[in-house]
Amino acid sequence: MTVAGVSKIRRPVNKTRIAAIALVVWGVLVLVGRWWLIALQDSGRRINYDDAAPLVGSLDWHPSWRLVFPVAVAVTAVAAAPYAVRTLRWRPLIWLAAAWSALWSVVVAVVDPDGWDGLTRPLLADDQYLVELGGISSLGEFVANFTERIPTYVAHVSSHPPGMLVVHWAMDRVGLGGAGWAAVLCIGAGAASVAAVLVTVREVAGEEWARSLAPFLAVAPIAIWVATTADAFFTGVGAWAVAGVVLATSRRGRDGDVLAFLGGLGFGIGAFLSYGLVLLALVPTAVALARGRVRPLLVAAAGAGAVFVVFALAGFWWPDGLDAAHVMFYGGVGGRRPYGVFLVANWSIIAVALGPALAVAIVRLRDRASWLLVGGALAAVTAATLSGYSKGEVERIWLPFAVWLLVACGALAGTRTSTRTWLAVQAAYTIVLTTALRTPW
Repeated sequence: MTVAGVSKIRRPVNKTRIAAIALVVWGVLVLVGRWWLIALQDSGRRINYDDAAPLVGSLDWHPSWRLVFPVAVAVTAVAAAPYAVRTLRWRPLIWLAAAWSALWSVVVAVVDPDGWDGLTRPLLADDQYLVELGGISSLGEFVANFTERIPTYVAHVSSHPPGMLVVHWAMDRVGLGGAGWAAVLCIGAGAASVAAVLVTVREVAGEEWARSLAPFLAVAPIAIWVATTADAFFTGVGAWAVAGVVLATSRRGRDGDVLAFLGGLGFGIGAFLSYGLVLLALVPTAVALARGRVRPLLVAAAGAGAVFVVFALAGFWWPDGLDAAHVMFYGGVGGRRPYGVFLVANWSIIAVALGPALAVAIVRLRDRASWLLVGGALAAVTAATLSGYSKGEVERIWLPFAVWLLVACGALAGTRTSTRTWLAVQAAYTIVLTTALRTPW
């Protein structure tokens, strides 16, 4: 390229310097969020945070012999990932990544002092769904009267639509009740989200990017909250809803409409699992608009609308439920958590939950197609923060968005050494974090 006959030479990008700057910014963001929340707590504000801020929980260094499990899984992943990505056929790679993410979630969870009981303990807490299950004598009556009874329910039930408790009720009726099966549901859905993300990324950004991304989804720090929170189940439902609509944008006729409608059904179901999941629609919307395809969005809206109609006929009106949950939230801890503080702290939390490698990946991300997915997720997270409804605890609440932010990690896989280095960073970071953190989830 010349300017006035003179060659203009571009200096090569210093990746090491960019990575260093990104890591410094990541660290500052985490520390600012941590300092601010601890200062608020120390000043007497009852914001339900302890010394593990910006995460919910407490710092409790608890190494044990069980660390051998996550270390072995991590070492194997770091050593084998480049080979698997390069040689495996596409479908086996998807299955392996999903299965490995489930394994990673389990071995990370058992580092907890409760050992294997750590997989079910979070689901048996006094504020969780299973506590309310015994009080459902009639499913129809439960759904019809859900909104007016919100003040009587425990925290996780009152702050969500009735969908998750309906799922637990149905599982119980077919003999899959109890915390053990609930844990299987959460971990399985979290693993299924990995497959959905890879399928979607292949559709949008190509198979090479999807292959590069697979190890980073399989060994991600968010595994700490996949085993075992209901939000992991929400993540699986939301991820496949996104996949359906995105796949529909490249298909015409009946096939495209079926995929879009199924994706819409997924979004509809997701809306009755967690109010915030409606924001996930920004991800496929970004892809559809970039491709000039509005029809899949309209068909998906019809699919989601069908679910809203079913619940409305059953007696639950979604906007009323959201409003009641909002009142409950602000009548409790939400009202004690300053809006401005969590405009920053929420980002600190998501930075901790996703790990330092993501910060580097974001600044290195140059692939425009991948940015559609990452940008859609960033927009959703921004909207959730600005809404004021999400004030903290987003390490688990934002799992459905986090898996799409991780798409940026494909930018870290330029060489085998690069893949192994950053994968090792994420794995080691996860192991240290889970060994130092006692979380209620």
